[in-house]
Amino acid sequence: METIIEVSHLEKSFQKEQAIRDVSFEIKKGEIFGFLGPSGSGKTTTIKILTGQLTASGGDVRVFNNDARALQQPAARSRFGILTDNSGLYTRISIEENLLLYSRLYDLSDSSVEEALKFVNLYEERKKRVNTLSKGMIQRVTLARAILHKPELLFLDEPTSALDPVNTNHIYAGLRKLNEMGTTIFLTTHDMAEAEVLCNRVAFLDKGTIRAIGAPTDLKRQFGDDTLTVELLDGKKEIIGKGSGDAKQMFEWMQNNQVERISTNEPSLGDIFVQVTGRELL
Repeated sequence: METIIEVSHLEKSFQKEQAIRDVSFEIKKGEIFGFLGPSGSGKTTTIKILTGQLTASGGDVRVFNNDARALQQPAARSRFGILTDNSGLYTRISIEENLLLYSRLYDLSDSSVEEALKFVNLYEERKKRVNTLSKGMIQRVTLARAILHKPELLFLDEPTSALDPVNTNHIYAGLRKLNEMGTTIFLTTHDMAEAEVLCNRVAFLDKGTIRAIGAPTDLKRQFGDDTLTVELLDGKKEIIGKGSGDAKQMFEWMQNNQVERISTNEPSLGDIFVQVTGRELL
């Protein structure tokens, strides 16, 4: 499968502060890849390097098999979309007028604007001026702009951080559909539940270093302990494993109708982050 992003031994320093330390990963075409970590871990810096907005201090970064800085060339800009905390919207005109302006840059039809507005659940509000919008609505407008031209590669930096649950779920459904149509997605987030819902693979970034990388199911298997919690009718909770003694005990409880509920002790991505970094995700 084609490699869309290839990062090898990436380093980035700002004066005396090292923001990224020996980071390596690759992303295949069609993946939704999650770059997970708390604020200040280096997620946004990485996105800015991948999109050519910042120059790496060391290492090699390639996107579409070219140096990442090539993404700043006009010929490459139609191939990717980006959502960051810098909206770049024209505040005195409407949502729809903003998107129509950007659609002209890509030589798109007006129907593409309607489709993007529906994608972010803003079609009914399309006539509102940007300077009257809430932070969450502005975030949805910038997302609409990022997906307007159905890019091959989409960079999303905390895409649902200001959204309510209804609009968050609407965006999730839209991103899955976009991915099914062929768009590769690079997603940064500190929301581990979001990553579990959306991502094929994730990397845990902490203090500029990748601590673990893999598919969520594989990471849970790697860091889990394969135990079960058994809740009994008398209110007791018992932890059992895979041993023959545990199996015999479970059989006795079941035979005597003593079991109220059984649940796995599979770790969440948040639990795994704590294991690999030694600190809570804040």
